[in-house]
Amino acid sequence: MDWIALTIFSLAYFGIALGKIPGLIIDRVGVALLGAIGMVVFGVVTPERAVGSIDLPTILLLYSLMIISAQLRLGGFYTWIAFKIVPFYTHPRIFLLIIMLVSALLSAILANDIVCFAFTPVLALSLIEAELNPLPFLIGLAVSSNIGSAATIIGNPQNMLIGQTGHLDFAKFFFWCSPPSLLALFAGYLIILWIYRKRIFDRGKPAYIRRDQPMQAFNEWQTSKGIFAILILITLFFSSIPREISAIGIAGILLCSRKMKTRDIIGLVDWHLITLFCALFVIIHGISQGDYLNLVMNRLADAGVDLRNLPVLTGISAILSNFFSNVPATMLLIPFLDPMEPAQWYTLAVSSTFAGNLFLLGSIANLIVVEQASDFNIKMTFSQHAAVGIPVTFVSLLILLVWLLIV
Repeated sequence: MDWIALTIFSLAYFGIALGKIPGLIIDRVGVALLGAIGMVVFGVVTPERAVGSIDLPTILLLYSLMIISAQLRLGGFYTWIAFKIVPFYTHPRIFLLIIMLVSALLSAILANDIVCFAFTPVLALSLIEAELNPLPFLIGLAVSSNIGSAATIIGNPQNMLIGQTGHLDFAKFFFWCSPPSLLALFAGYLIILWIYRKRIFDRGKPAYIRRDQPMQAFNEWQTSKGIFAILILITLFFSSIPREISAIGIAGILLCSRKMKTRDIIGLVDWHLITLFCALFVIIHGISQGDYLNLVMNRLADAGVDLRNLPVLTGISAILSNFFSNVPATMLLIPFLDPMEPAQWYTLAVSSTFAGNLFLLGSIANLIVVEQASDFNIKMTFSQHAAVGIPVTFVSLLILLVWLLIV
């Protein structure tokens, strides 16, 4: 049975790394789901144990934050914020800085994927009308959303998983992770300015084609409800109440609406991401019943690769996050972290998130920006992103390594 689990695990993670199964139209979520199904069908994990392997508190927290983000999105909050910063396009350097600061701040509070999904259409439209080169601003949006999300437990899915599994304190997590995130954000801004120093004012290219995109109308009351819910939730995160209980309670209150249909709110929940989480929990549970992962880690330890060494953990996390994507990589590494050493958990959170900027496929937020921009005929290639992503990631990880020496 062990060899069956190893085979399913290897095929699933290979498919996740590849992003597809040759000959089939299937993405990473589908590959992970097939892996979980395989673990159950071939008897590696019983259906009851498969369900029990899913970390319900993490799923509840993720689901709840998606409900709160949906409230803000339907209330037009993201569109309102975007239009507030649009007038600064006459000063491109300041405009870029404001975009990155706002994106990072909102991504630290809400899911970075939602921030990119809501901001990209408005930003793309503004850049077209201003006849500015859209690439530095759109890449800046993606880069800053990833970096900003590293600062808090609720900034991105892998941080939520790390925070819940490691039972990490919200405030301590923030005070440890926010300094390197802030420094990396400004480093990213300077790198983008340098790379596009001669092209940021480019107005000579042919006009980009605009496609009609629906913009959510701003509703002051609905937006106020969402903002108030976030403030209450963050306050509760500093209490002894479990985070998932606080979050699901707030989400439940928001569903009690006289104007917004429950169907519309739940329709904005990223069920693909939730499915990915559940499937990966089952796959990791299946392979962990054997001793394969421990054998691999023991071999690495014999070769001098010790995850208790924080710089080593940073490097391994960055490599695996770009090979498998950061959520599957995080799930692989979590079992080998020491629950009594919070610094290991903080390091994994920041390094896996920073690593998402390296290549276009390293972060879902990157792909969202690319797909949304393509609706306006704005093309962002793998190499164009990598030209910024590679130096930003290396400088960000270097900042993290220096931070490890200080704390």
